[in-house]
Amino acid sequence: MKHFSEDWINEWCQLNGWTDLYIERCHYWAFPPGAVMPEPIPTEALKGIKAEKGLCGEERLWSMAAVVVSLMAALLSYCLKSPMPIVVAFAFGAITVGLLEVELT
Repeated sequence: MKHFSEDWINEWCQLNGWTDLYIERCHYWAFPPGAVMPEPIPTEALKGIKAEKGLCGEERLWSMAAVVVSLMAALLSYCLKSPMPIVVAFAFGAITVGLLEVELT
């Protein structure tokens, strides 16, 4: 899952003089000022961007889907008098939370 919008990273690069942004899966590379080799965008910069901008579109979509699935499961569980829909919703929520975890090393 992409945790950063490409526009956010491009904006940071322009403000800090980095050029030629390259995205490899979920790793962001660019040329620092005066460099001849691309380097990863600094972790501190990515953390700052995430703190400032919040959730990207894909993360918002997954979060809303988890809420909708949970509400539908609660209603379905009540109507069917069975706990299984809630179990499925719990599993979906657990997977969603795992996907939303940002791993910056």
